[in-house]
Amino acid sequence: MAVEVGSIVEGKITGVKKFGAFVQLPDGKTGMVHISEVSNEYIQDLSSVLSEGQQVKVKVMSVSPEGKIALSIKRTQPRPKPTRADTGRVWQPRQQPQKENMSFEDMMARFKSQSEEKISDLKRVTEARRGGGYSRRR
Repeated sequence: MAVEVGSIVEGKITGVKKFGAFVQLPDGKTGMVHISEVSNEYIQDLSSVLSEGQQVKVKVMSVSPEGKIALSIKRTQPRPKPTRADTGRVWQPRQQPQKENMSFEDMMARFKSQSEEKISDLKRVTEARRGGGYSRRR
């Protein structure tokens, strides 16, 4: 049985290193599962998740001309659902108060706060161009 890209097969782990695990496939060939292809979760130590002799289901990702076989365990499992709660709300711009309902003091206060925001943004941009102020690039 030849190994085909995209096929899912059962294999036996023959070795676990810190970068990945080696899996012996049914046809006797050996492939490697990189640590990033083991799980959708972050894995600090691969030996805490996999052990030698363990039977695993793997998907053949690629076969190089040299005969190296890239495998994936996480792609045999269903995709996890996003953890972010979807509230169904859609972004909409803030509603500005109607000008005819605002007092003169309210309009001046709004104008002042908007002007201060614009000036601070302008200062930040011009100082970054001139090299003044705090800069992350060094």
